[in-house]
Amino acid sequence: MALHSETIQVSGIRCERCVMRLGATLQDRDGLESASANLMGQVTLSWDDEQTDLSSLLGAMAAGGFHPVEPAESKAAG
Repeated sequence: MALHSETIQVSGIRCERCVMRLGATLQDRDGLESASANLMGQVTLSWDDEQTDLSSLLGAMAAGGFHPVEPAESKAAG
C-alpha cells in the first residue's frame, strides 16, 4: 500500500455547509484514507494509490460542484 497526499485549492467552498457537502461527496470512496477542507478552499487528500488515484477523487469532487483552481502563475504562463 502506497499512500499519497496532496493539498489542492478548490472553488465552491463558501461556508461550513459547503465543507460538509464536500465531505459527503467523498464519503466511502474506495482508497481514500483521509480528506480535510477549510473555508479557504484548501483540501488535503490522502489516498492509497493501489485503490484509487487523484484523478478519480477530483472527478468525484467535480460531480459535487468542487473544482480545482489553477495557480495564478499557471494561468499567466498559459
